[in-house]
Amino acid sequence: MTLRIPFFGLLGSRSPMDGLVEHYDKIAECIAAIDESLECYVSGGVCREFKELTKAVDEIENHADSIKRNIRNHLPKGLFMAVEKHLFLSYTKSQDNVLDAAQDALHWLAMRPVVIPEDIQKDMIYLLDSVAKCTVLLGPALKSTIALLNGESLDREGTKECYRKVRRERDEVRRRKNELQTKIYDKDIDFKDIYQLLHFVDCLDNMGHNTENCAELLRSMIAR
Repeated sequence: MTLRIPFFGLLGSRSPMDGLVEHYDKIAECIAAIDESLECYVSGGVCREFKELTKAVDEIENHADSIKRNIRNHLPKGLFMAVEKHLFLSYTKSQDNVLDAAQDALHWLAMRPVVIPEDIQKDMIYLLDSVAKCTVLLGPALKSTIALLNGESLDREGTKECYRKVRRERDEVRRRKNELQTKIYDKDIDFKDIYQLLHFVDCLDNMGHNTENCAELLRSMIAR
């Protein structure tokens, strides 16, 4: 019979993985702020000042950084880690990169007013929706991985399916990003607008890319 040692189970009442879930929750807050900012751009109506939105996202990201530092500063020094420490640290970095990309996206959008051409407005919203879905799918993948490593679940196949869902949505993000970039390049608008919108799209794509990296690292954690 194989003895399975719970992940951090013998090391205290609070697992470092709990901190990762807390850190992950900040991603949803950033997505909400970006969604609000994009709707403001598209509608051209009255909305919160971008200074307020960027400040809110900066505060979220700073809070997330403090969570990340706390996780790293309180990692157990014992031998009872069922996951290699470098995988754990790599995951925290990739998850933090999702937040950094969200922060960069809003800063690019807020840099200067841009009139988004009407025929690409829906594409922008669809891309953001796909990125949001990709990041939302990471939540169940993370929690399912924790349950599996803690011995609270035996559903390895269900956990792997969570990773596949993230990967499939990441492919959708990539497809939408490529199509949107082509449309932006074809627009007869000021080059500054093109440059700014392309960077915004790239930041959204980076969110999807780093979310997929998180899922792959979680898969590596259970591949033992």
